[in-house]
Amino acid sequence: MIDVSRSKFEELVAEALDLIPPDLAKVMDNVVVVVVDDPPETGLLGLYTGIPLTERGEWYSGVLPDRIEIYRNPTLAICETEADVVEEVQITVVHEIAHHFGIDDDRLHDLGW
Repeated sequence: MIDVSRSKFEELVAEALDLIPPDLAKVMDNVVVVVVDDPPETGLLGLYTGIPLTERGEWYSGVLPDRIEIYRNPTLAICETEADVVEEVQITVVHEIAHHFGIDDDRLHDLGW
């Protein structure tokens, strides 16, 4: 396990978000990404909670933002180097953003994520 400060980990998440292609980033709507130290259940590196873009209809307005949580401690627990952390954060951010776009775990698995 490697130790990465919370502020550095937050920077890595921000850098991963900056890697999202601009055309996709423009489409993201009403979503917040936060770093949380520990997940609500073991085995999670990230979690998307909300209403995916593909399920929103005319009724969608005035709702709280969707939430993407990236979990610091479990990520650090599976990494040995800072390069490992960078890679795992990038993978987790992409995975959770895919859920925002309505892509489920089975499809992500089929796509190699």
